Amino acid sequence: MSNTIDLLNWRYAAKKMDANKSVPQEKVDRILEAIRLSASSSGLQPYEVFVVTNKDIREQIMPHAWNQQQILDGSHLLVFAAWDNYTEDRINMMFDLVNDERGFTNEGWEAYRKMILNTYPPRDPEVNYAHAARQAYIGLGSALIAAAEEGVDSTPMEGFDPEKVDQILGLKEQGLRSVIILPLGYRAEEGDWLVNLKKVRRAKEDFIRNVD
Repeated sequence: MSNTIDLLNWRYAAKKMDANKSVPQEKVDRILEAIRLSASSSGLQPYEVFVVTNKDIREQIMPHAWNQQQILDGSHLLVFAAWDNYTEDRINMMFDLVNDERGFTNEGWEAYRKMILNTYPPRDPEVNYAHAARQAYIGLGSALIAAAEEGVDSTPMEGFDPEKVDQILGLKEQGLRSVIILPLGYRAEEGDWLVNLKKVRRAKEDFIRNVD
């Protein structure tokens, strides 16, 4: 655990990445696997991750993300895209997958399926999208930690136009909406104003509240 704390102290949102360094695919694969294995409400995994390496597409995205250069200088751009709504088909897909993988059905699990089906699809689509987007952020947290463990820099970005990114990647047609983007790469040796500055977080006593 102490190593994890050291890595979290090491990581920061890199402001400039070295365009000449590419993250090895095996490292990217482990980061993606950490995302895939993340906690997810009811096990629904209501989002997908697009791995964008195509330079032309990243060039299209960059102007709609405040021209943040990491999008192009990083070797991989992860786009977390949440379901635009919970549907019966999507919910049943995941519950059926659990049954198939485990090789049996469970009365309690099927009752839970019924409860979810009676609760989620009737809700307003924006409520469901907001819930799905929050699940994507859980995956993002896993990605940040996994990247640090791989010695890979990452810069989570909310500063982009989701509608434009959705258009570029054709997400709307897939029932998806972009939530957050995450360039992966390696910090540049020069030109990053943040790299050598002290990491600042609130003191433990001002952040952690114990309820005994």
